[in-house]
Amino acid sequence: MKLSLLLTLLISYVSCSDTNRLRGHYEYSPDGQTYLIIADDNGGGCGTILVDGEAWKPLINELGRVKPGIHTIACSGQIEFEIKEGTIFYFDYWGP
Repeated sequence: MKLSLLLTLLISYVSCSDTNRLRGHYEYSPDGQTYLIIADDNGGGCGTILVDGEAWKPLINELGRVKPGIHTIACSGQIEFEIKEGTIFYFDYWGP
């Protein structure tokens, strides 16, 4: 009984520690390159969205090539997330 409870808590902790799951989802890129798709503009309240301090030029739901690694996105606040090499990351949640 104690072992199953411990395993459940451990799995819950590992699942919750992945902030990317909170911010969106990813899929493997068919060409092996790394991309970001901003699938939501925070209800239209962003104006210019900044990624790594620069204006994001692709439109909402449009593919934009990025380097793998840690990135920041800004729209009335700043959020950090990671994009793994060879994936397409769909950013779709601005909440807390």
